[in-house]
Formats: sequence, C-alpha cells, structure tokens
Amino acid sequence: MAFSPASSSPAELRALIREGKWAAPTSGAANGFIQANLAVLPKELAFDFLLFCQRNPKSCPLIDVTDMGSFTPALSAPSADLRTDLPKYRIYRNGELAEERDEVRDLWTEDMVGFLIGCSFTFEEALIANGIPMRHNEEGCNVPMFRTSIPTVKAGGFEGPTVVSMRPIKEEDVVRAVQVTSRFPDVHGAPVQIGNPGKIGITDLNRPDFGDAVTIRDGEVPVFWACGVTPQAVAMHVKPELMITHAPGHMFITDLKSARISVI
Repeated sequence: MAFSPASSSPAELRALIREGKWAAPTSGAANGFIQANLAVLPKELAFDFLLFCQRNPKSCPLIDVTDMGSFTPALSAPSADLRTDLPKYRIYRNGELAEERDEVRDLWTEDMVGFLIGCSFTFEEALIANGIPMRHNEEGCNVPMFRTSIPTVKAGGFEGPTVVSMRPIKEEDVVRAVQVTSRFPDVHGAPVQIGNPGKIGITDLNRPDFGDAVTIRDGEVPVFWACGVTPQAVAMHVKPELMITHAPGHMFITDLKSARISVI
C-alpha cells in the first residue's frame, strides 16, 4: 500500500520525520488531527510570550505549553519530542534567521519552554469537505504568508506585525469559507480580510514573505487568515538572543482530534 500522509496517524508521521524519512510541508497530512506552529524561548522570556499569546489569540491561539526544560507536549502529544518531530525548524538569533535544520536537540537547554500555537492547516480539511479546494495543495507548494500592517498587542518586549496566510476562494464560496473557518477559533477562526490586500498593507500577492506564491484565477478573491508565523515576524522585530520555531508550513502534528475544537 502506497504511503499516504493524509491517512497516516500523527504518531506514524512523527516517527518518519524523526527518522529523516519525511520532510515535506504538512498541509493535508494526518487528516482529522490538530496541527500546530512552534515557538521555543528561554524561561526569562516565556512569561511575556505567554502573555503575548493571550493578548493576540487570533494570531497565536495556544494549544499546549511545555514545562520548563521539557521537550514533551504533555497535553497534546505525550509520546512526542519537540526537538525532532517537526519536518523543518528555523533558528533566529538576535532577530535574524540564522539557519534551518531538521532537529534542534543541541539547542534545547534546561531553561527552554515550548509553545504550540494553533495552525490554519487544521481547518483546511473542513474547507475541502465543503467543496473549497486548497490551491497550494493543488500546485504542490507551501501556503503563501504575508506580513501585514495590522499591529499585534504588545506584551513585555513582544510586539510586531501580524502575519496572515492567503487562500484564493471562488467568489460564490467566500461566505461558506467564512462560516466553516469560524467554527475553528482555536486555529485562527474566521478571516481577517477578504479581497483587498492593500487594506492590510500587502502590495504584491506574487511576493509572499513566507511560503510560495499561488495562482489566483478569474472569479476568485484572496482571503486572508491570521497566521501562527506571526511569532517569527515578532522575533525579527524584537530580536531575542535565541528563538526556535517551525519552518513555515512544516508543522507539529498533535494527537488531538480536530473535532474537539470545532464549534458547532
């Protein structure tokens, strides 16, 4: 039987990732399970970042937070290892992207705290089930993401621009897309902007700040959702000495069922 990321379990996919056998973007993987963005910071910054997430729930809806020094997300995937179980990581040093790598064991010290933040990949399955295709899946690339002019609410030293993900939606499907994603407030919920990127400071849809550009066809409008890559934009703005994140589009797959966060 051919390998299918969509029908594989979270544990199966995490094992393949840990063994270096699968490193693709996770959109469409492990259908039915919550995916999450990752941010890892030393303890002296952890409280302010927790407060930042609480003040910016649209961009940074918290799924899980590790104990200090622990790399195990006890509430969302107790058999997982956040140092190895994401397809790709980014390392920011003093606000600059220093490197991308496939594991971070040597960087996870006893004072690190890991934050898992809800990801819009979780509600994509519901959109597809309602007949709304995902263009980045069709074109075999990563979802496009953009920095915006929407400011986040400051907490301690953390502040910066909101990042959004964009999906082209047929005009006649926009209302349904809003209805579907509104059922998932813990993974960004309803869109923040529809059809007018200039209103939120986006000047060129062919030049995303993260991810890849996708085709927008006649009769489609760009729809923008708050994105868990926002902490990476904040890292560039605030410049902490060290911050570990997921690489955009390469999420942590939890053991939590998507249905548990769906508002009926």
